[in-house]
Amino acid sequence: MITTYSLHKIIDTNDVGFSPDDYSRFKFGDDAVAEKFGTQLAQGFIDQHLGTGPVPQLVVVSSPYSFIPTATFAMKNYFSYRLNRWLALNGYPIIQETKVHRTITYKEDYGNLDAEQRLQLIGNDSFHIDREFLKDKVIVFLDDIRITGSHERMILKMADTYQLTNDIYLLYFAELQNKAIHPNFENHLNYHCVKNIFDLDDIVSGERFAINTRIVKYLLNYDADAFRVFLQNKSEKFINLLYDMAIGNGYHTIDAYQQNLEYLSNHLFQRTHKSLKHGN
Repeated sequence: MITTYSLHKIIDTNDVGFSPDDYSRFKFGDDAVAEKFGTQLAQGFIDQHLGTGPVPQLVVVSSPYSFIPTATFAMKNYFSYRLNRWLALNGYPIIQETKVHRTITYKEDYGNLDAEQRLQLIGNDSFHIDREFLKDKVIVFLDDIRITGSHERMILKMADTYQLTNDIYLLYFAELQNKAIHPNFENHLNYHCVKNIFDLDDIVSGERFAINTRIVKYLLNYDADAFRVFLQNKSEKFINLLYDMAIGNGYHTIDAYQQNLEYLSNHLFQRTHKSLKHGN
């Protein structure tokens, strides 16, 4: 059995049911918003689908990623915390987790595409999951928003490929239900409070920053001069993290990211050389 649940149903672009600014910050790594969204989604899921019990072994799975987690991964953490508290309090088994592996990364801005373009872009990707680990368990797939259902179709295609017979929940923080609204409304939400690179200053410098694929790709693809100015007051911890995440996802093989990655590499080399020279 496949069950879909979304906390917010978007019918009117002027009233989405949540703060577009919060959503935008969440997509670029604000972990405080991820906590709010994840906790709210867990409570909605409990109220709508688990409250009557009994609850079998649940396996929570965030949206597919390779090396750098998605924004949904941060939301998943707090979803799991809230859900586990309720499960433990009611004597049910706490959740387990696993990962959907993906093989392809791309530089295109998915949120700006229509339904056909989305399916074409991710259609060449392949998702992988541990079938044996999931045996006799209920799978809870999480994602932040459902726009056209392209990712959902890929998840269900994977389930079919692996011959998963499990009961499956497909959970979303929000879902676009009005088909008259163009799918690129997703980008309206994604960039609602991020109009340029400098709008990210307080997010990446804050105590609750959680790096994700969107912010890494956005920074690496940005104008080189602005990128260098942006990095001037950033911590070594952030600069190292940005570089390591980029390499880990294979972004050093994508031409569009080469210039900014080369600058990062040179910056880190120079800092390391100075430290060694001065004995630090």
